[in-house]
Amino acid sequence: MTVVVRVPVLQDVPELARVHVLSWRETYRGLMRDEVLDDPGLVTWRERFWTAALADDRYRANTTAVAERDGEVVGLAMAGPPLDDDATWDRQLYVLYVCAAAHGSGAGAALLGAVLDPGVPAALWVADPNPRAQAFYRKQGFAPDGASQVDDGVPEIRMVRRHPTP
Repeated sequence: MTVVVRVPVLQDVPELARVHVLSWRETYRGLMRDEVLDDPGLVTWRERFWTAALADDRYRANTTAVAERDGEVVGLAMAGPPLDDDATWDRQLYVLYVCAAAHGSGAGAALLGAVLDPGVPAALWVADPNPRAQAFYRKQGFAPDGASQVDDGVPEIRMVRRHPTP
């Protein structure tokens, strides 16, 4: 069961939305409001997002990737220019989700490497608590920098990779 990472195309939008929503439901249940996670329009909303992310010029500076295992989309990632006003890094990871069934498959590390050059300082926001994701990012050279926020009711901490990873 080899994981293949590639650049997504517009035909992938339904699968990107499905995996995005599935991952949110697996990861954020208990952290994000149930009304958001159970909204019947959530998949359609994510389809609109991914259609824009792949086709709209305003996302041109972003890098996206999709992970497949046995021909099925199991993960997705997107990074781009820093969004934080106090950014001292070159890139920011906006999205990295892998279905729980594919955890431990290498999909997460492959996706991260596909959207963020390991030699470039970068940052991301991760739910807190989310020990599995935070441990994964630590292993990839990221460390909390003390910043925190609440996004759509979900507490988050910022993690930054200031020095290139070997």
